[in-house]
Amino acid sequence: MDSDIRASTNQAPLLVGHNVVTGDAALVEAVTRHASADVVGDLTALGVEAGSAEAREHGVLANRHHPELTPYDRYGNRIDEVEFHPSWHWLMERAVGHGLQAAPWESDSPHAHVRRAAGFFAWSQTEPGHGCPISMTYAAVPALRADDALAKEWTPLLASTTYDPGLRTPSTKRGALAGMGMTEKQGGSDVRANVTQARPAGVDGEYTLHGHKWFTSAPMNDLFLVLAQAPGGVTCFVVPRVLPNGDRNRLDVVRLKDKLGNRSNASSELELDGTWAQRLGDEGRGVRTILEMVAATRLDCVLGSASLMRRSLAEASWHVAHRSAFGSLLADKPLMQNVVADLAVESEAATALALRLAAAVDRADDPHEAALRRIALPLAKFWVCKRTPAMVAEALECLGGNGYVEESGLPLLFRESPLNSIWEGSGNVNALDVLRALGREPEVLQAWITEVGKARGADPRLDAAVDTTLSLLGDASALEVGARRLAGQMAACLQGSLLVRYAPPEVADAYCASRLGTTYGGTFGALPGADFRSIVERTTPQV
Repeated sequence: MDSDIRASTNQAPLLVGHNVVTGDAALVEAVTRHASADVVGDLTALGVEAGSAEAREHGVLANRHHPELTPYDRYGNRIDEVEFHPSWHWLMERAVGHGLQAAPWESDSPHAHVRRAAGFFAWSQTEPGHGCPISMTYAAVPALRADDALAKEWTPLLASTTYDPGLRTPSTKRGALAGMGMTEKQGGSDVRANVTQARPAGVDGEYTLHGHKWFTSAPMNDLFLVLAQAPGGVTCFVVPRVLPNGDRNRLDVVRLKDKLGNRSNASSELELDGTWAQRLGDEGRGVRTILEMVAATRLDCVLGSASLMRRSLAEASWHVAHRSAFGSLLADKPLMQNVVADLAVESEAATALALRLAAAVDRADDPHEAALRRIALPLAKFWVCKRTPAMVAEALECLGGNGYVEESGLPLLFRESPLNSIWEGSGNVNALDVLRALGREPEVLQAWITEVGKARGADPRLDAAVDTTLSLLGDASALEVGARRLAGQMAACLQGSLLVRYAPPEVADAYCASRLGTTYGGTFGALPGADFRSIVERTTPQV
């Protein structure tokens, strides 16, 4: 009997049934290094669920069925509610339940932020959009500490591992989520150009806000940190979605944004017209107050981009391990091995740097760790997020035409890949922040030198790259125009130092040979050498 010509052959099976945590050697090693094997064990259940067929399907459905805005109810009352598909709530419930939002701030564990970072990295591989409200909730707590009373009021709700959606009086909720409203039409990253007004309401610390916010994600969250112009200058405010008496605060959702990347998360424009707010910190100190939130969300930009890299790499390595062409598996072709190995090196470098930053949050009382976090966050935000689109595009190409089709999941990852380079400051903003830190806080350069110096003498290419990078600081007149080059080289040296110290020799050698001061052309799959099988096998998911 002739075979059924309608049956599919030589197709990679769907990548499900793997553990996203324990199956990732780079992640396991980083968590064990900065925390303990017990933390890896604690995340095992999350890894199983993240790699399940159920999680993959919910990620697809959350993006297929977009959030819907209902400005008015049937009687003409302004309600400004956004309705999400049940799959969004499924993803959110588990992210909150695993403590990926603000739970670390209330934890007694010395490794709470490493655990959370690893969990966020792994769980975000299910679907990237719902990570936004999770990230903003995580980031809100350190900013809220500018006011003891507000911090005591909101932190327990934000740190709760109970997902409790819906607009209700905060005192009746078992958990809450936070967002932010900083940018405006005329200013973007230049928040000092904001024109939204904050008018004192007659009670100390209370104001009404009047203006427009150009980009506010997750408008159904319970509270927002908002910047506005008070009489004393740019000031930070806490804006609850529902007032203490149960009335809805005046936050008019003008529209939902039609974005490039994920469609699961609702990003909106807001009109503020008499919106009740409480001042957070002193008048005129709003930028400084909210910087703690920005620092935390920048960490999540790095984690989120590293997560996109890892999910793309998993799909690519899985595909080539199961797809044959020209007489053998793609994974056995030397050039394909070079490509996948190069992608794996990029992913491992991003993972190592992201978890190192999370460890610095856990050790914030250590002066070296605090200074390293200050300089390494904008470095990593610039470098890792900039590298992600090219990396994801190359991973997509490993699947050929299959990767260009929505069902593969790669098109969503590719559209999402530029996001984290834009959010919380574009590439220029972060490169200039590196210069600002170097100019105002001399301890941060010493922290960078100390950190990369821990690998001194282990690889001459790394040593030379560090020396070359330091030489860039000698010409003050060229610093601003060369800020991107400086930031990229400083970040690459940090990654190289981590890999030389901790990664398998073949991974560290491939990184130093291709990223540090060579004539490497920049396309993936041009690694020097011949044997990349061990790198590919290290990164291919096992089911």
